[in-house]
Amino acid sequence: MDTEAKPSERDRSSAPATASEEGPRSSRIPDRQAPPMTWRRTAALGAVCAAFVLLLSNYVVQPFLIPSGSMEPTLRVGDRVLVNKLAYRSGSEPQRGDVVVFDGTGSFVQEPPQENPVAGLMRSVAASLGLAEPVDTDYVKRVVGVGGDRVVCCDKRGRIEVNGRPVVEGYLYPGDAPSTARFDIVVPDGTLWVMGDHRSNSRDSRDHLGEPGGGMVPVDMVIGRVDWIGWPPSRVGSLPDSAASSAVRAPGGGHG
Repeated sequence: MDTEAKPSERDRSSAPATASEEGPRSSRIPDRQAPPMTWRRTAALGAVCAAFVLLLSNYVVQPFLIPSGSMEPTLRVGDRVLVNKLAYRSGSEPQRGDVVVFDGTGSFVQEPPQENPVAGLMRSVAASLGLAEPVDTDYVKRVVGVGGDRVVCCDKRGRIEVNGRPVVEGYLYPGDAPSTARFDIVVPDGTLWVMGDHRSNSRDSRDHLGEPGGGMVPVDMVIGRVDWIGWPPSRVGSLPDSAASSAVRAPGGGHG
């Protein structure tokens, strides 16, 4: 008698499902992850961002890299300032004490330097984004006299006078005299007399007195007003208001 139990056939319902029947769960759920960004999409996004920044720079606020120490201590070499291009768009004009960026072509520079057009364009774009030094014709200075003002150096105490009133220039570089060069000029209407805060290290209106234009900067060559320092982080903030010219009278006797 055969006493060995024969293996019984398993119930098919209790057998584990085969791969063909069940399969991994993940294979049955659609992949909802976002597709990887292609280089074309990346390039398009970069182009849109660059176009937006350039438009902002051309019409609203332009970064400007300070290339020299002519405006120390107010502005230092390597500072990146933000130039407000809307400051003088609504009929207002630069005021005494404003720090402005302007195109010096025809006033500080008689003949713009010649350079390769492609290289010039690339440099201009980089400068407009604050990534490179400004073009050779762009300057940053402080407005000392506006149209109609008589600006004189100096009174008996060595101070600049505007319309017969001394200007106490607390923004000057420590140890600098207001000016070692003497002058007595009347600013023509529609122009500005500008000077750097570091007077001993600034080529400004004083240095162009004998040239065409007499060192005066036309108002319509002003690019904008420097309102903020945007870099480095330790110097971020708005430029302090200058009260140096608050006591200056406008030409004719009124307060300007």
